[in-house]
Amino acid sequence: MIKLHDLEFEPYISEKEINQAIEEISGKLNEDYKGKMPVFIGVLNGSFMVASEIIKRFDHDCEVSFVKMGSYVGTQSTGNVKTLVGLNQNLKGRQVVLLEDIVDTGNTLVELDKILTEAGVEDYKVATLFLKPEAYKKNIPVKYVGLEIPNKFIVGFGLDYDGLGRNLTQVYKRKE
Repeated sequence: MIKLHDLEFEPYISEKEINQAIEEISGKLNEDYKGKMPVFIGVLNGSFMVASEIIKRFDHDCEVSFVKMGSYVGTQSTGNVKTLVGLNQNLKGRQVVLLEDIVDTGNTLVELDKILTEAGVEDYKVATLFLKPEAYKKNIPVKYVGLEIPNKFIVGFGLDYDGLGRNLTQVYKRKE
């Protein structure tokens, strides 16, 4: 059990399970992008850990960039996604892999879809460590999924509660 700010969280997904999910995603990316040079775009702040782990396991040439998006206050999405730090790279005609920590409402993906379409990318795919199928109702395909989880609030491995918990190596769920 851990306490972050005013909430208690209990262990939920072990570091071993996280590493297995990352290995599976990385293996598929290595197959699908062999002989290509994708641009991996990590969606900050949450994806910094998963992006690092996937990129370390990528066996081919690639480029890496980041975009910073924000929509959460406390444990709830505001539904209003803001671009806090934009892309500073020419992506026209490129193959892009978006690296996400978690896909829940999909509001961030909708905003990123607009950005990538305007940038003229050839193609992009979404890779996420966690997917909440109950919460995700958008039409943007999520090609690479580490683990599907229920619609619970989680922290750890990049995910936070008002800034705390990102550094945890396993994932915790809010105690009910």
